[in-house]
Amino acid sequence: MAERRRRRLPLRRLPPITWAAQEPTWRGARPGLIEAALKRARARPSGNWFVLAASREIRPDRPFGRTVAGVELVAWRTPDGALHVGPGSCPHLGAPLCLAAVREGKLICRWHGLAFGADGFPGWDPFPAYDDGVLAWVRLDHVGGEEPSPRPVIPPRPALSASIAAVATMTGRCEPEDVVANRLDPWHGAWFHPYSFAHLRVTKAPEESEPADDRFEVEVAFRVAGRFGVPVRAEFTCPDPRTVLMRIVDGEGETSVVETHATPLGMDEHGHPRTAVIEATLAYSDRRGFAVARRAAPAIAPLMRFAAKRLWKDDLAYAERRYELRTSGRWPG
Repeated sequence: MAERRRRRLPLRRLPPITWAAQEPTWRGARPGLIEAALKRARARPSGNWFVLAASREIRPDRPFGRTVAGVELVAWRTPDGALHVGPGSCPHLGAPLCLAAVREGKLICRWHGLAFGADGFPGWDPFPAYDDGVLAWVRLDHVGGEEPSPRPVIPPRPALSASIAAVATMTGRCEPEDVVANRLDPWHGAWFHPYSFAHLRVTKAPEESEPADDRFEVEVAFRVAGRFGVPVRAEFTCPDPRTVLMRIVDGEGETSVVETHATPLGMDEHGHPRTAVIEATLAYSDRRGFAVARRAAPAIAPLMRFAAKRLWKDDLAYAERRYELRTSGRWPG
């Protein structure tokens, strides 16, 4: 009966607790443990792939521009919907191709009408690109310096056709490792984000040296309103050096994922690094009513993006402070 009620009503009334009366988590969040997990993540191969943007941002009627790791890029689509990415500067006189026109699958520079197709142009060669249906990727071999792979490392996801997907993008003055380190500290969730998380307990963390199972497991309640929330069990892993994957492994929305990708952009005018946090959420439920929710996805996805940006407004402030402390020699330890 209890299981049937749980399946019918995932929303629970949470036990009362004030913010200051929570169980402190600082003992579990050992700096050495987090740094060791970060070091192992940074050593994983990426195949030189970087997340460029949400797939939906790159449209067939206009180009999309972004600088990744200091490389100016332009992305566009051909009439078949295929993604293409090339250098963002025209080889003729340097015009910005993010302002080009797209006609019949070709970029046409607005300065002098030079046209670029998917096969490139002498002195202008497109980069390998990949569209996984949620995110657009680009491979920059001269930046990554690794053995290139034919496609990026894409972790298992619920089927896109059965999910609600949303991608939020934020930028901060830090490096990708500062973003990844933030996500490899699940202990801060209910303390730093009490508006979203409650009753958080880290039930498993990897050992600091040579872990057999390099993942974090967390029991947490996602707050919905006031004392009402949805308890779940989630795991955190790093499939590549710039990604942290959160997957719900038990409870409402099982197999749903949040992929946090940290893409280096380049330096700002003051010489500080800029990093884009591109976070993809794929929400799934096996409840019959979820099919109705999926039909309302155009209205739900903006709310999902708002929730992600609210969290990252706080977390980017932490990532920026981490960068400031460690590059000024004031990092603890």
